[in-house]
Amino acid sequence: MKFASIPNICLALLSVIASFGLLSPAHAQVKLPSGSTQVQPIDPNDPDTLSPTGQTSSVLSLDGGKRLMSEAGNAVSSQNYSLAENKLKEARLVFNQLSNFYQQLNSSFAGIDNRVADSQRQKALSAAQMRDEATYQLALVNRAQNKPELAVPLLVQIIKSQNPSRELGRKAYQQLLELGFVDSPYPKSGSNATSPKK
Repeated sequence: MKFASIPNICLALLSVIASFGLLSPAHAQVKLPSGSTQVQPIDPNDPDTLSPTGQTSSVLSLDGGKRLMSEAGNAVSSQNYSLAENKLKEARLVFNQLSNFYQQLNSSFAGIDNRVADSQRQKALSAAQMRDEATYQLALVNRAQNKPELAVPLLVQIIKSQNPSRELGRKAYQQLLELGFVDSPYPKSGSNATSPKK
């Protein structure tokens, strides 16, 4: 079924709802003792409890985004480019939201707890890297569908985010060269790229 007209965020929410729909009502909530006002520790081995923040099954997680990219890869293998495009758009959205959320947490903890701040910063960087990889794959899918007008803006975004001297940035620029959008090879044949100034 094609959901091209439904916003990506709705697709992500539908995926979450669908995953909960596979569970019985008894499994859809964390059990607490009668009259208890405190949240009890969750036992992951207890089949009657479900963690509301389970990072392995949540769509809004690095694993959730990676699953979407894997599904997109399977769709590309079967030449179902429309499905691949939708999955990659969802993955981009997930990774971009994660990167923004982790950056906000990093800012909140900066100067208060540098250990927590550094952890959130690394997560933000990982999510941003995965977002750019999903963006690159989406640009390739657009090329495969003869939609260079959609691929070019994505490739430019990658170069801006990654820097032309990094591998993904160079690959994005090479795609622009192959599309004829740019005409100056980078790096020049027989020479190494100049290291960016710090």
